[in-house]
Amino acid sequence: MSKPFVFSGIQPNGDLNIGHYIGAIKNWLKLQEEYDCLYSIVDLHAITIPEKVKGKINNNIYDLLAWFLAFGLDINKSKIMLQSDNPDHPYLGWILNCFTPFGLANRMTQFKEKTSELKETISCGLFNYPILMAADVLLYDCDIVPVGEDQKQHLELARDVAQRFNSMYEPIFKLPEPLIQKNGARIKDLYHIEKKMSKSSKDEKGIIFILDSKENIYKKILKAPTDSKNSIQFNNQQPEIANLLNIYAGITDLSIKDIEAKYKNSDYKQFKEDLADIVWKFLENIQSQYHKYISDKSYLNKILDEGLAFSQAITNPKIKQVRKVLGISKT
Repeated sequence: MSKPFVFSGIQPNGDLNIGHYIGAIKNWLKLQEEYDCLYSIVDLHAITIPEKVKGKINNNIYDLLAWFLAFGLDINKSKIMLQSDNPDHPYLGWILNCFTPFGLANRMTQFKEKTSELKETISCGLFNYPILMAADVLLYDCDIVPVGEDQKQHLELARDVAQRFNSMYEPIFKLPEPLIQKNGARIKDLYHIEKKMSKSSKDEKGIIFILDSKENIYKKILKAPTDSKNSIQFNNQQPEIANLLNIYAGITDLSIKDIEAKYKNSDYKQFKEDLADIVWKFLENIQSQYHKYISDKSYLNKILDEGLAFSQAITNPKIKQVRKVLGISKT
């Protein structure tokens, strides 16, 4: 590969929302123009909370792939693979488990947050999630890994584990660098501004789903809570408006300053009506493309098969190298 290599993945957990596009997929579209990219549907990560995907995961996988294509991922520039298709991922995951100090894994903030939510149903798989993520990226000698702020700690763990392995044996793992999108990287729930927009929320009125109808999109945006200032400015004192500005900027590619200037003399009603128009026009086209792709399963399978071949051409030699260094390969 002549360009720096990028790996990133999204779980097939169900309906995508506008936050997934602005925070991750939109960034992927830009990266494919400059880097060699492998994007993964990380279904092994999805089953760490099996209750969320029971009986749904197969359909979710095809849905997510169709959305990737609808948004504009170009299979001539990027490869797309299904994580569970390549057994090298969990294989290296187990080996890295053995090189990860328990205390280091136990510091992961996201696991602690999930523990408070799930309580007795928390799985060992969820605890080991960051270590499997480390395997995902270290298998490919990634140069760059696009992550949100909530995943940055996991990438730091991957670097720590790679350094531990390299120092004990040989320097065979490259230390990947995080790429964090500055604006719109974490779109918030319209009603629960302290939380990111996520399907796991019990209240869906604050989530703009990619498959939402025109009526739902307008209702959600027009009824989104705001403050009493009636001033369209991006600041910490107006988190609800800041979130709507991030959505506006994420869809239009206008800067926050340009949007603020455009609505300097407007009220919240006009701003939200315009935002609803913009979001619907964007999603209407995406939904049309999605329905075209989801109806052709043979084409979607072909993409995954090609992605697997590309993936294993990289990971099989890496696993052989790891086995040889550990002394567990046949001689």
